[in-house]
Amino acid sequence: MIVRPRPNWLRMLFVRRGSLLLKILPQLLVIFALSIGVVIFHGELLNHKITLTAVPFSLVGVALAIFLGFRNSASYDRYWEARKLWGKLLTDGRNAARQYVSFTRQDPRVFVKGVAAFVHATRHQLRCTDPMPDMRRLLPPELLPRLDGRRTPALQILMWLAEMLREERESGRLDPILAAEIDRSLSGLNDALGGCERIAYTPLPFTYSVILHRTVYLYCLMLPFGLLDAIGVMTPLMVTFVAYTFFAIESLSDEIEEPFGTMPNDLALNAMATTIEAALLEMLGDRELPPRPQPVDCLLS
Repeated sequence: MIVRPRPNWLRMLFVRRGSLLLKILPQLLVIFALSIGVVIFHGELLNHKITLTAVPFSLVGVALAIFLGFRNSASYDRYWEARKLWGKLLTDGRNAARQYVSFTRQDPRVFVKGVAAFVHATRHQLRCTDPMPDMRRLLPPELLPRLDGRRTPALQILMWLAEMLREERESGRLDPILAAEIDRSLSGLNDALGGCERIAYTPLPFTYSVILHRTVYLYCLMLPFGLLDAIGVMTPLMVTFVAYTFFAIESLSDEIEEPFGTMPNDLALNAMATTIEAALLEMLGDRELPPRPQPVDCLLS
């Protein structure tokens, strides 16, 4: 995720990080070169003049803009829902830790660190990375074989936390009503995990991407022929500007459609998981907390 102060209007014109310019630059160069060729040959292709007016491009452009807007809105809805679910991980994780610390007479460190491990395991599961380094740091050694090789290590940790609650309740060290309250917070963590899995494992229909991609590229490839007679030598500049707008919106939609990735505009899961862990450890009175996440080259992963 890009984290930086908003630059002034002049610097904003030349910002590269986050503008997707480098990602779409090859396509823009192709469109620019094609437009120059159209101007040089006066719109002729194989000795035949291709006559197009601006009218069909105006009609198609409106429909394309609406379609791009829908695609971008659908992608942003997924992105924002993912951010709300990680906010739920924070609040329910803190609730579970606060309740366990307040209601039980047992040492709460194992349980609270287990909640932090659940958050990290969720991050690793969504990004398909190895969770074991974080698990070894936060969980008891006897629990690690239970997680090794599992597809859903976060769910195994949640089951283990629920088993701890059951043992506390059955031994009489925790009132059943209070145990139910803590279990409700654990259920909230499970709901957040399920919501993240729904987003991660259910992409937008591929047909939307295919139709939009083809339409955008065909529109930009044909646009020079429609503008040549109207604006002449300015055609390459205007066509490239229009192509930049369409290509950038399409690329951004593709990027934020999968909010749990590691692209510059995806969610900073590492930073959020570390922040949640620090908040939980502070409840235990720890002074040695994970380092505060800092932007690196204006990025948080």
